[in-house]
Formats: sequence, C-alpha cells, structure tokens
Amino acid sequence: MDYRDLINLATYPIDHPGPTLDAAIAAARKDLQRDGCAVLPGFLTQKGVDALVAEADRNAQHAHRTFNRTNPYFTEDDPDLPADHPKRRFCDRSNAFVPADHFAKSGALRRVHDAPGFDGFVQACLQEKAFYRYADPLADAIVNLAEEGPGFPWHFDTNNFTVTLAVQNAESGGAFEYAPAIRDAEGNENFDDVARVLDGSSDKVRRLDLQPGDLQLFRGRYSLHRVAPLVGARPRYVAILSYVEEPGMVATPERAKQLYGRVLPIHLEKAGQRADTLID
Repeated sequence: MDYRDLINLATYPIDHPGPTLDAAIAAARKDLQRDGCAVLPGFLTQKGVDALVAEADRNAQHAHRTFNRTNPYFTEDDPDLPADHPKRRFCDRSNAFVPADHFAKSGALRRVHDAPGFDGFVQACLQEKAFYRYADPLADAIVNLAEEGPGFPWHFDTNNFTVTLAVQNAESGGAFEYAPAIRDAEGNENFDDVARVLDGSSDKVRRLDLQPGDLQLFRGRYSLHRVAPLVGARPRYVAILSYVEEPGMVATPERAKQLYGRVLPIHLEKAGQRADTLID
C-alpha cells in the first residue's frame, strides 16, 4: 500500500513543495488563526477512505469501550466546590478507542501518518516551532469508534495539537462542536465560559459536519469540544494523530487507563512531568 494512493496529492502535494502546497498551508493558517481549527476537505482519496474504513473494521474488536460519567477535565468529583461548578458537571460518555499499537506500519493509517512531508505539512499549518509526535505508544495514532448513544461529551484534550482524519460517519448525528480558545496556556480555566457551554447558553460554540477523507487540525488543549450524540448502527470512525510541544510527552496514568484500558510503564515514569498547570 503506497501513500500516493491514499492521499489526494493533486490538492495537497505534501511531498512536493510549491505553489499548490503553499496555498493549502496559507488557507489552513488563516482558519487556525481565526479559531484554532482548520478543515482540509478531501485530504484522502476515495481509495484512502476505503482502506482506512477496512482497517478500522478489522481492528474494531480491539477497541477499549467505556460507558461512564465524566466531567470536562476527566477528574473526580470535588464536593468542596459549588454543585454547578464545571468540575462537578458530569455527563454520560459512551465511546471507544482502538489503541495505537494495533495499527501496523504497513497499514493504511500508518502509511498516511508516515508519508513523506506529512509532519512538516502539519507543522507548517500550525506554525509551531516546538513540534513533536506524541510519544505515547497507545495514543500517537488511534481510531475513535463512536457508536449509537450520547457521544463524547464536552472535554479538553491532553495534548495541544490534534490532527484527525474523518473516516466514516454515523448514520446521523455525531457532529463535531467546539468553543475555541475558552482557556489558555497561562492556566486561566475561565470556568464561567465553560459553564455556559455546558448549559447550552454559550454563543461561542461552532459546529462542523466533517466528511470522510477530511483532515482536521485542532488546538484541543484550549478549546472545549465534543462529539454530539449519534444515531444508527453504523459506527463513526475518526483517526486521531497527535502532536505535542515537547519531546517524550505521554498521557497521565489516569487518562491512559480511562481511554485505552491499560497503563504502561512509560505512563508511570513520566507522571507529573507536564509543563503547564491546567487541569487534566
């Protein structure tokens, strides 16, 4: 399987710098500057979409499924806070992640991720000087499998830069909704704005109906976001390729256990080493 068959190189010639690629980068930068989110429609070819769907179908049996209640920060309840505080606002979550170690180097997902120029293209769009692949062996390249139910409620990402490929949509529902830059790297959580999103009264929320093959660049560390409830038997597949601002970063042991069902030695070794002070 060759990346040239999987990526729409006519529109996004990531392996051949020039005016066409520059235009794609400029458009993504403009969108990211506006609200921390850029969508590059049709990044994958139809063959690429089909190959990723088939790979996701084969690996769906390895998904770690969870059915629980969580707040936007994946933390425990804090009874010392007011009952309506965002950290005490818990929602049902039904979701599943196929961990990264189930995707072979020769498979479609890794072929796209490892394609010549892919990392450089993403970095150029994000305009980040400090830019590294997520070092977590369970989470650098995964597939989110969302089935009929409440979806993935409002939350923040652990890593700063998330790259997703829409692979397959549910029969209905499953829109991506986000409130851009609602908190910041200085540790300002802005709980009042978060509460308004949770209440459904915020005017900051934006909605995306991504199509299979679309590439999305998203700053999810600071933007509250969710996958809206889904309906129907067909699962929603989204491949998640994660990047961070420091080498060697991995999930906390708590987050790894919640999302992937396992904690590896590297999670314990690096626990408590995050550079920022944001919750989660």
